[in-house]
Amino acid sequence: MGGKSDKPLIVKGKRLDGRTAEEIRPISFKAGVIKNADGSCEFTCGETKAIAAVYGPKKVLPKHLEDSTRAYLKVHYNMAAFSTSDRCRPGPSRRSKEISKVIKDALIPAILMEKYPQTAIHVFIEIVNANAGTRTAAINAAAVALVDAGIEMRDIVTSVAAGKVENQVIVDLFQDEDNFGQADLPIAIMPRTEEITLLQMDGDLSPTELKTALNMCIKAAKTIAKAQRDAIITKYKKEQKDEKQ
Repeated sequence: MGGKSDKPLIVKGKRLDGRTAEEIRPISFKAGVIKNADGSCEFTCGETKAIAAVYGPKKVLPKHLEDSTRAYLKVHYNMAAFSTSDRCRPGPSRRSKEISKVIKDALIPAILMEKYPQTAIHVFIEIVNANAGTRTAAINAAAVALVDAGIEMRDIVTSVAAGKVENQVIVDLFQDEDNFGQADLPIAIMPRTEEITLLQMDGDLSPTELKTALNMCIKAAKTIAKAQRDAIITKYKKEQKDEKQ
């Protein structure tokens, strides 16, 4: 974020990809994409694609991480080496560790952790193509994968970012907007209650702009949440149909 683009990012109220300020990119979810995982999901948002896999609840290793009152949740976020135009260095990085923790903190309020004492739930997320919004995409994919794994949750977790570009508040930034924008505000919520489980901000927003950005995110998150639920229902109906055949 920062710097100045060599081309205007908003022209006559439209962004470079033709969207209005409140429009999100085309999205799709597919649950159950990894056969050997307990739960999985592929999520695309524009050109950004995330794949999440959940394993567990299972035995906690190493043993000292075990909690007699609740589950131990471990999140592994990674960007594939080929996911960006500048090849990523393979293996864990400081950024991937930080985002793993952010995702974990965003998911825990929704998971009924007390239902799974003395067990571990592992969430693996791979970003296979990145065009901004990778942490929000990771959260969206992980939430569906958790539901697919049968993990009991208070609500699904849905994530999207707003920002400011050329002094205008917009939602769901793509790469150029993220690179040259004035602010970035990723959030995650539980849509039914609108409880916020993640709120970060890079850049500056006035109180009025912040309120506008949050309202945009909540509205967009509810659209994304419907697509999340539809993906889970679609998989369930397919399984029911396959059982009858």
